[in-house]
Amino acid sequence: MQGKVVVITGGFGGLGRAVGKVARLAGATTVLIDYAPAPASGVDGALTLGGVDLTKPEAAEAAMKSARDAAGRVDALFNVAGGFTWTRVDDGGLDQWEKMFSINTKTAVNASKAALPYLLESNGAIVNVGANGALKAGAGFGPYAASKQGVHKLTEAMAEELKGKVRVNAVLPSTLDTEANRKDMPNADFSAWVQPENLARVMLFLASDGARDITGALIPVMGRV
Repeated sequence: MQGKVVVITGGFGGLGRAVGKVARLAGATTVLIDYAPAPASGVDGALTLGGVDLTKPEAAEAAMKSARDAAGRVDALFNVAGGFTWTRVDDGGLDQWEKMFSINTKTAVNASKAALPYLLESNGAIVNVGANGALKAGAGFGPYAASKQGVHKLTEAMAEELKGKVRVNAVLPSTLDTEANRKDMPNADFSAWVQPENLARVMLFLASDGARDITGALIPVMGRV
């Protein structure tokens, strides 16, 4: 990835930071985009764009233009931005379904569309973060699983639409070993979970020249779950 420019949405979160760190160690320039304000101290040498609401197309377009202008090009987009809610159908509201669609599916659509002109210039790649939990939803997973299935189908559709121009793939992790997940599941076996840095390495491979013949793939990254 030497000399490549990687744009990472959700870049200030646990997975976003891990992806950025692994990408920089591989020689890439990274641009981190997030809804949260940019940290005053910066993030390990990355370019940062904070306060960006990717649920709004115009905000996504402005952010991608700023990223390209600051870094000179865009070679890869990693759609990490998203969230999770546990909501049963019988006691939950439609607002949770709308929320999951907005922060998981809509952000990926808007960011991908906004980055596309620059990715076409570089014959680049998009790597989306789907979810293994979207393949078969458990109780309370309805809104989350549905929104992540949207990411899976976005990946497949764009891969067909952009074949030979921009490669589009997705990773489907099981439980990530993050501070938030440890807090929510304190009795779980953390050693079985997927380390964010390991997921980042798979994502980086999918964006690299070594994966030039892979597009439209949904790659399970399960750890030992």
